[in-house]
Amino acid sequence: MADTAALDDIGEIADPWAMALEEIDVSRPELYSTGAHWEYFRRLRKEAPVHYCKDSEFGPYWSVTRFKDIVAIDSDHRRFSSHNHIVIGDQPEEFLTPMFIAMDQPKHDVQRKVVQPAVAPTQLSELEDLIRQRVCAILDNLPVNEEINWVEHVSKELTTQMLATLFDFPFEDRHLLPYWSDIATSSPAVGGGLDWEERDRILGECYQYFAQLWQERAAQPKKFDFISLLAHDPATAEMVNDPKEFLGNLILLIVGGNDTTRNSISAGIVEMNRNPEEFAKLKGDPSLIPNMVSEIIRYQTPLGHMRRTALEDVDFNGHKIRKGDKVVMWYISGNRDEEVIDNPDEFLIDRDRARHHLSFGFGIHRCMGNRVGEMQLRILWEEILKRFDRIELAGDPERVLSNFVMGYTNVPVIVRPL
Repeated sequence: MADTAALDDIGEIADPWAMALEEIDVSRPELYSTGAHWEYFRRLRKEAPVHYCKDSEFGPYWSVTRFKDIVAIDSDHRRFSSHNHIVIGDQPEEFLTPMFIAMDQPKHDVQRKVVQPAVAPTQLSELEDLIRQRVCAILDNLPVNEEINWVEHVSKELTTQMLATLFDFPFEDRHLLPYWSDIATSSPAVGGGLDWEERDRILGECYQYFAQLWQERAAQPKKFDFISLLAHDPATAEMVNDPKEFLGNLILLIVGGNDTTRNSISAGIVEMNRNPEEFAKLKGDPSLIPNMVSEIIRYQTPLGHMRRTALEDVDFNGHKIRKGDKVVMWYISGNRDEEVIDNPDEFLIDRDRARHHLSFGFGIHRCMGNRVGEMQLRILWEEILKRFDRIELAGDPERVLSNFVMGYTNVPVIVRPL
């Protein structure tokens, strides 16, 4: 079966337990689009939780697959760097777009602090009514009793509207935001099909659009959208004059506000269909929604990995990691670590400590918009239960081809009203 096997070099299904450990390469994007990755990681956690792959499409790299080891790497900024590269593949020098998640301290902290107020708790309380209005409008306009793609009708639309608000982006052009997000995450560095030149050309259009918005915001009184905050803070006021760094931070904020929430919205529908007893549990007790949201985010792990580069030779759990080596933290594996999470392969909406997961990262790079994403999911499910008896899968979901974005392109459903 595809969910318990790996794909070999000729595209056939192979049993990962029958392979030599040194042959295992979990960077192959087709493993994720087919769901074949789970047994790979189960074996690595059991037999080689710190694993070296000497040959892959992305070069040699170390895999860290257990929860506690991932936390240790993610917390060690002195020896493991985020500088320039945060995904498994290297971005060519001419296409580098610096962003604060791909920076080390102190510059990381300075730039992150500038945009943090846009998603501060005080802002979230003001956003809740707006999000609910939009959720209600989206759900009330869904076709019922006919097949639709949940990704396009709901997941993408809700997150796009939220992104437009956080950027104070022209609402009529909001479709550009998920488009640019998908372009940014379709690079050869994660197994996507877009070449660097075409990606660079399209994202240049993103820069031009936002450069115009920057000039407008800089001339206006300061507000709490991302662009206004960047334009008015002395630490970042000149960023627009460095097109690559400005574009890099735009990409970070767009992808960060898009992929985690969009893919969790899609995953929630998929898992509720695969686990009907959990949906019955939810309908019987809607107070479980906040906990369920955390379980969805853990179970899906919307972004599968983050990468660090060793700044010096490191002896990590008995393994000699050399200066310059790639170290990949597989969040998607850590979230299924049997030593930390009870019955991790089960989807349980009433799980104890459901928010104890790695989907948002750990430490200084922890996703700053995690509460915005959780709030959107919570409100969405509150409103779903008020309107629909069920949202049933009408076919097999289709996944993104990537070792980074754990997403869906199509979740065919039929909405059944109450």
